[in-house]
Amino acid sequence: MPSVCFYFQVHQPVRLRHYTVFDNNHQYFDDHKNGSICRKVANKCYLPANRLLLDTIRRFDGRFRIAYSITGILLEQLQEYSPEVMSTFDALARTGCVEFLAETYYHSLSFLYSRNEFVEQINKHIDTIKYYFGQTPRVFRNTELIYNNDLANLIESMDKFDAIITEGADHVLGFRSPNFVYQPKG
Repeated sequence: MPSVCFYFQVHQPVRLRHYTVFDNNHQYFDDHKNGSICRKVANKCYLPANRLLLDTIRRFDGRFRIAYSITGILLEQLQEYSPEVMSTFDALARTGCVEFLAETYYHSLSFLYSRNEFVEQINKHIDTIKYYFGQTPRVFRNTELIYNNDLANLIESMDKFDAIITEGADHVLGFRSPNFVYQPKG
């Protein structure tokens, strides 16, 4: 019987407030809008989906497994604005059937600009996942599944991960099938 692995990427950006060059207020973020959107998405999406997935895991006695890639910045927002969602992620983690993937803390493109910042964000994200869910991620997922061999070499040099999830798009793979595990050159 074939195995299928569902993975869900979960992120909410932090919204900036209307800010002009004439502002003296150094509060850049719109906390009201961030809270409002976080609670709305939590009630319409995160809570129902997590409850459904938790029920499915229980119904199939742990034979149904999933993976989540949750940004650190979303975990901060959930902790502040919708802690009940955090409790559903915790319940999922305690089933032993949910794996949490590593990524950049801020869902950033830092790899393209600063390797040091990139590594710092990954380490911060790993620490956050350990803190909230008691797991050490073994699979890495880059923002928007951006991938190249330099990224693979850097991730391998960190000596923390067993795999990277990347895009299986035809324009990337060419003649190769997305149904196989690949190893980068070098």
